[in-house]
Amino acid sequence: MESRNVNPPYTANLAHCGIFCRDLEVMKAFYTGVFDMQETDRGEGVTFRFEIVFLSGRGDQHHQLVLAGGRGEDAPSTVMQLSFKVQTIDHLREARRRALALGASKMRGLNHGNAISIYCMDPEDNTVEVYLDTPWYVSQPHGDPLDLDLDDEAIWAQTERVVRSDPSFMPVSEWAAQFAERRAALKAGTA
Repeated sequence: MESRNVNPPYTANLAHCGIFCRDLEVMKAFYTGVFDMQETDRGEGVTFRFEIVFLSGRGDQHHQLVLAGGRGEDAPSTVMQLSFKVQTIDHLREARRRALALGASKMRGLNHGNAISIYCMDPEDNTVEVYLDTPWYVSQPHGDPLDLDLDDEAIWAQTERVVRSDPSFMPVSEWAAQFAERRAALKAGTA
């Protein structure tokens, strides 16, 4: 039997991101404490001549977040947002509790219809989002206030009520099927 090497189709998946920091230890404490990440490596960069800390919360991924020293004291954040996905509304509440205990500020909840999110500023004023997906799609951007002090049933009922009244509403499975069709058309060069 003849063996042929078949290359899989090109697929690029965003795997990690890095941010410049003023205080690596404060930032490491925040991200390890809020998101159960751990330091996997640390050292001075070869091409980037400053200290770099690698963090991961997964055994199959060496790093999900890279913290790099070298951010000036007066340098503003250039991070639009770092987003972390959780599985339940209680996980959002736990992330909120942990983040506030570790120096987060400007905590707020937003219901995007397709996701339920909290946002805050980390200790160096980078925007952090923690979210969970819903089974629905509505066009984005979309944001209604989210009160995590309501019980889960009330949050889900409120979310469903809002998304079903949006003209762009559809089940996320329908949106995913449309996305797959558009992606196939792009790859085929017909879009």
